[in-house]
Amino acid sequence: MLGGMTRTLVVKATAGADAPERCAQAFTVAATAAAAGIDVSLWLTGESTWFALPGRAESFELPHSAPLGELLHVVLATGRVTACTQCAARRDIGPDDVIPGVRIAGAAVFVEEAVADGAQALVY
Repeated sequence: MLGGMTRTLVVKATAGADAPERCAQAFTVAATAAAAGIDVSLWLTGESTWFALPGRAESFELPHSAPLGELLHVVLATGRVTACTQCAARRDIGPDDVIPGVRIAGAAVFVEEAVADGAQALVY
């Protein structure tokens, strides 16, 4: 890393099966960064919130794309995955429903992460 500065990549996925290429791009970028040793925070919002549930990422298919379940696993292994509070509530998803390691948090936490020193936020 440049000058020993810790960098964080905050990726917000706003699409799910409704826009599969955009969804896959968000997960691919987050997992690639995590695999490269970058601190990653992946936010699941809108339709991507469904991927916080067990088995949902594994059921996603997009030709020529890495399996979403594997990409999610990479991020969970080294970074953070957060489901949006309001998005989860609109889908009746609670803390006991999500994959172990996924937290539910709101806009204040997203903003805190996105504007932190050394952070880069990307929204897909």
